Amino acid sequence: MSVEWTELPPEIIETISKRLTIYADYLRFRCISRTFLSSIPKTPLHLPPQLPCLILSHQSFFDLSTHKTHLFNHPLPSHNRTRFCGSSHGWLVILDQTPQILLFNPITRVTLFLPPINTFPNVVSFDYSNIGREYFVRNPSGELVYFNLKEMCNDFLRKIVLSSSPSLNDEFTAFAIVGCNDSNNLAFCKKGYNSWILLSEEEIYHFWEDVVYHNGLFYAVSKEGTIAVCDVEVPRVSIIHMTAPVEFFGDIFYTVFSGEEMLLVTRILEQDFSDAGGVSVYRTVGFEVFKMDWNVMTWNKIETLGDKALFVGGNSSVCFSANDFIGCCADCIYFTDDYSESNQDDVCGKHDFGIFRLRDRVVDPLLPSDSRNSYSRLGCPLPVWISPNPC
Repeated sequence: MSVEWTELPPEIIETISKRLTIYADYLRFRCISRTFLSSIPKTPLHLPPQLPCLILSHQSFFDLSTHKTHLFNHPLPSHNRTRFCGSSHGWLVILDQTPQILLFNPITRVTLFLPPINTFPNVVSFDYSNIGREYFVRNPSGELVYFNLKEMCNDFLRKIVLSSSPSLNDEFTAFAIVGCNDSNNLAFCKKGYNSWILLSEEEIYHFWEDVVYHNGLFYAVSKEGTIAVCDVEVPRVSIIHMTAPVEFFGDIFYTVFSGEEMLLVTRILEQDFSDAGGVSVYRTVGFEVFKMDWNVMTWNKIETLGDKALFVGGNSSVCFSANDFIGCCADCIYFTDDYSESNQDDVCGKHDFGIFRLRDRVVDPLLPSDSRNSYSRLGCPLPVWISPNPC
């Protein structure tokens, strides 16, 4: 005998819901009827990582699966001088021109705070009354320099990544690339910490470009291809220098794990001039991808990602199988501008984001042609990828 959907027993409804892997599908399934709504938990704990969407502003985001721009029902915490300093496990790291470091989940609207910027050990002092020189900082070479509020917001922290969702794991760790000028350092804190901890400064005077979390460890990379393997439980840093020199070509470096394979992604920029008065801007023209060979400790260039897609920018870099998601293309790198708050794009109202097809070596537009140039940087942080997470 056939049974109407609305007459299914609650245990069957819940069993079906646990086979759904896309959060949007799960929400639609809950809304079929009141019986479904009451039979299915509001928060699904079984979902795998979701396809990232692009946060365009405090009030809008672009959904790859629908290829449409949507508005937030509840806008993000906003301020004219905010910056997205990272995105991990569905949480945004938000800075403004105060010492606060905010964690915010756009799905659950939960807000948490990490220890403030002035608790980093290399921040010697902070004083609001010392206008224009509020922060006194010791850089990795030992030099003491002053930073104002804007400089500290934009330049002191390169990126913060999380080991896990703060809602799911009370032992989550936040890991930061911190510093200034020609070198920087690595730091971390855990839930409940009142301040940040700098990792050992010996032998790590590199300009760390990116960091990613994998299997209990943080992996940072420099432009020379050097790897810092960071165990925050000890804490300990192991520096891995390449046994064979590799000539990298690129302006920005990212690292990401594809399964158990560690990848290094180099981003190539070219200077261009906008139509708005000949203003100088930068545009991404290509990427190169290298895979780490742990047997001989060297990076090997690869020509294709296979069925994988990478998402890079201000987010913690992530890799997905394109076959698992509608709207996601294989062998592609989805990128957004994260390289300079001072780039002159705000004059011409454009962003440097797009889709790079690795095998064809071409850049395709990310947004529909009628809207791709309508988002200005004025008053908004640089766009950032985020994987929706209801937990």
